[in-house]
Amino acid sequence: MRQPPADDPAAAARQAADPVATSGWGNRRDDRWLERWIRSTEDLARLQDSHRMLDAVIDEVDGRRIRVGERWLTDFASSNYLGLDLEPEIIDAIPGYLRRWGTHPSWPRLLGSPALYRQIEEELTTLLGCEDALVLPTVTHIHTSAIPVLAGGGTLFVDSLAHKMIYDGCAMAQARGAAVRRFEHGNLGWLEALLSQSNWRRPGMICIDGVSGVTGNPADVRALASLAREHDVLLYIDDSHGFGMVGERSPDEPCDYGRRGNGSVRHAGESYDNVVLVAGFSKAYSSEVAFIACATAIKRMLKTAAAPYLFSGPSAVASLAGALEGLRVNEVSGDRLRAKVHRLTRGVLDRVRELGIATPSESGLPIVPLSVADPGRIGEVGDLLFDRGIYATMAVYPLVPRDEVGFRVHVTAANTDEQVEQLCAVLGELVGRFRPAPPAAL
Repeated sequence: MRQPPADDPAAAARQAADPVATSGWGNRRDDRWLERWIRSTEDLARLQDSHRMLDAVIDEVDGRRIRVGERWLTDFASSNYLGLDLEPEIIDAIPGYLRRWGTHPSWPRLLGSPALYRQIEEELTTLLGCEDALVLPTVTHIHTSAIPVLAGGGTLFVDSLAHKMIYDGCAMAQARGAAVRRFEHGNLGWLEALLSQSNWRRPGMICIDGVSGVTGNPADVRALASLAREHDVLLYIDDSHGFGMVGERSPDEPCDYGRRGNGSVRHAGESYDNVVLVAGFSKAYSSEVAFIACATAIKRMLKTAAAPYLFSGPSAVASLAGALEGLRVNEVSGDRLRAKVHRLTRGVLDRVRELGIATPSESGLPIVPLSVADPGRIGEVGDLLFDRGIYATMAVYPLVPRDEVGFRVHVTAANTDEQVEQLCAVLGELVGRFRPAPPAAL
């Protein structure tokens, strides 16, 4: 925002009284773009300003309980699926890394990378069964840098429910000359019809979520990889919710998430031919590190073409340490933790179905979206949850379409049976108060 001159107190007073009217170039005509943006997000902005479940300040954490002001709540908004954010073995190990490396190596990776990066990339290559891996700070960094490079001015085929940051990466690719074609979520016939046309520019890339953060369901990676190879395009998978949770199948798996948490490609029994997988450690592993699993040739290209590798500050040492130690804990305890998440999630889903509440979740993975019948009452629903001591993820327009407004429950290994029972009791109360119609929504 342009500030008024220091010697113009009248302009300063006008800006203080009406910052929207006097921002930018100082008149309403120039600020119409800002007013349009505010109107398009007014539902979210209204709740963000007034609701205790949005923009909350967390004052204290005790296991999977959080304190907001004077109120203690059970946290079902966390995506720390394996509970490694609270794992003493990891917490106790991090000071040793800090003493050796300091808090933050401030070089971009182009100039120098602590050996921790190489160790993580080697561990990932072994765990995922991929040819190579490149570690960068966040999944957002990867989407907005790798997608434009891999698009190569060709055509991107994007799942309609792909993550917003995939779409941002595609928009950046489009600005560089790529074409973007959207297909309906899960509609492989639609995608195949697009790929079978002859009027699209090569190279091509299909962009999807491995596990949808909207529905909680996995993509059909096997069918999508087959289509990618058949039409000689790349399959680009954001596996943020799958990595650490789903993995290779085996007769002795403790639950149907599979074993080892080595991602959606291995869970589908697929190879990395024509496939790249992007994921972060920030969910299952509770650490702010991300990676792209890819062929060595692609890694080499990204090291000279991806802006975060060339220019961005690196991940903090504590994050790199948390990722490494988390990978070690996963090898010892990961399957047990995933089995607990599976059991707790099953308890929530059984209660949801018993109450007749609609949810798109079919997989048993620990993301359970629940819609409200009247989107205008989402604030009341959130108030009841908060008053009963439940903290959940509010899904408000425009974060989701209006007919999907509601809330999401995330289950983690740090939640307890008693906390799940508390949630199930509150769901029953929600049904009694907020479900006049349609029959299957709250």
